[in-house]
Amino acid sequence: MLPAIYDFWFAAFEAEKASGQTGWAHTFSFLNLFQYITFRAASAGLLAFILSLLFGPRVIRRLISLKVGQPIRTAAEVHKLAELHGGKIGTPTMGGVLILATVLVSTLICARPFNPFVAVCACTMAACGLLGFCDDYRKVKEKSSDGISSRTKLGWQVVIALIASAFVFFKPEISGFGASEASIAAGEAGFTLGKNNPIGIGAICFPLFKLELFDLGWMVIPFFALIIVGCSNAVNLTDGLDGLAAGCTISTTLAYALLAYLAGHYFMSVEYLVIPHNLYIGELSVFLMALAGAAFGFLWFNCHPAKVFMGDTGSLAIGGALGTAAICTKQELLLVIIGGIFVMEAMSVILQVGSFKLRKKRIFKMSPIHHHFELLGWHESQVIVRFWILSIMFALFGLAILKIV
Repeated sequence: MLPAIYDFWFAAFEAEKASGQTGWAHTFSFLNLFQYITFRAASAGLLAFILSLLFGPRVIRRLISLKVGQPIRTAAEVHKLAELHGGKIGTPTMGGVLILATVLVSTLICARPFNPFVAVCACTMAACGLLGFCDDYRKVKEKSSDGISSRTKLGWQVVIALIASAFVFFKPEISGFGASEASIAAGEAGFTLGKNNPIGIGAICFPLFKLELFDLGWMVIPFFALIIVGCSNAVNLTDGLDGLAAGCTISTTLAYALLAYLAGHYFMSVEYLVIPHNLYIGELSVFLMALAGAAFGFLWFNCHPAKVFMGDTGSLAIGGALGTAAICTKQELLLVIIGGIFVMEAMSVILQVGSFKLRKKRIFKMSPIHHHFELLGWHESQVIVRFWILSIMFALFGLAILKIV
């Protein structure tokens, strides 16, 4: 489905062409640019960024007037860290609503919203964002850092992830099940990996191996759900310092936007890189560029010292969107590399908890790992910038291995 602005112009342009007359459609012939994914992706990113700058101050003032300050854990809970973060008390949270709004508006204007890849990523992001909003609201209302119980939050995350995973699995334009080999090879439906080598949505791939590793069949649904839930929580854990999650989101999102664009072009994906190809996946890059632009815009206000925090509203939404995008591009395993910072943060918590339960000893001074470096004496800005650098390196390395073999 074409964007409304281009669809309307195209119909008028064809009518003028048929009648031999020149009207407004010929005058605005530059709208022809909207048929190109690259132009719409760049427009979506720029639009999301501009909207963030325009409405960011208003959103922050509104959050302050509503007294939705971020609850900070007490000294009894985090000891020395409370001294380092004491100045953050009262900083408005729930700023993720700005990210959600700008991404969805930019996507509706610049993308084909009924494209199945765009639709599932946008809906998953919105659903996770709503869950995060409920969690943030409860924290603010009760003036506590607890929010919704972990079990309840995880339960809803699993429900959202399973619905998204089932949609990806059963939607013909995504799964390619039932498509003929000829149509798949032509790039008309489904995924292809190499010449005339169709793969199903259940296949697990990795760029270093030019053939599918194995096929999980319907069992890929819980596997997909695990990725979405894991990525959502990983981004949530990363969101502990000013601008850390937003900055890492930018590099990860840009990498997957490029992957989506490449996967949507038959020659680049099948003939050159030998990565999974689907005719409709290129449109996802528009959505991802909107997310990158929104992250840039939010970082404008979230950089140290932060004027607003994204809260679970933003972090759960971003994680859900990135996890779903990784699934849609058939680069689920590559997310471990490209999203390396998010993996580090999540693994530090898992290792810390596991070590304490099994050995009664801690591996890190505190988890997630960014707090460990703070307690080692690194200034907050040092931790943030160095993690940004690592995130960029992870993303570049993930893209580099596409053509190693």
